[in-house]
Amino acid sequence: MVQRHAGDVGDEPVGHAVLDASSAERLSDREVVFTRLVDAPRERVWMIWTDVRHLHRWWGPAGFTTTTHEFTFAPDGVWRFVMHGPDGTDYPNRIVFRELDPPARIVYENGWDLPGAPLDFTVVVSFVPDGMKTRLSLHMTFRDAEALRVAVERYGVMHGGTQTLDRLSSYAGEMMRAS
Repeated sequence: MVQRHAGDVGDEPVGHAVLDASSAERLSDREVVFTRLVDAPRERVWMIWTDVRHLHRWWGPAGFTTTTHEFTFAPDGVWRFVMHGPDGTDYPNRIVFRELDPPARIVYENGWDLPGAPLDFTVVVSFVPDGMKTRLSLHMTFRDAEALRVAVERYGVMHGGTQTLDRLSSYAGEMMRAS
């Protein structure tokens, strides 16, 4: 069953604002895909995604901040960081970059940055040019249906994912206006 969620658009009628929002589709009991058309060229969106100085400006759902402890953007490189929720809760994360194909694709595994914690899901990020814009997609595959269920019910992954891409898009827009 496919479930769709629009990011931060409420119950507004379908129109320009809704079409510009991020979306999420639940493809299976362990897969979800987030998409967003970003008003910036692919190379700019790639830079925003791959440079830690930019990541801190948009990473995470609305109201979250990020502190990085380690960042090596290379195959088998690690990004260890803490997402700080607006309620004061800290979420330690570990990403291991598996494949990098600049400026088209990133594959990484993500999990808790806790002793003995497994990597919970794999993400394939695709950067597809669409004129002077970039169609960005994040295809998340969880280790099993239970891992996705917990991510949805306990951590709000469906809304968090759309909010994260909305923040990236907003930041990309700021950068484009400033250049």
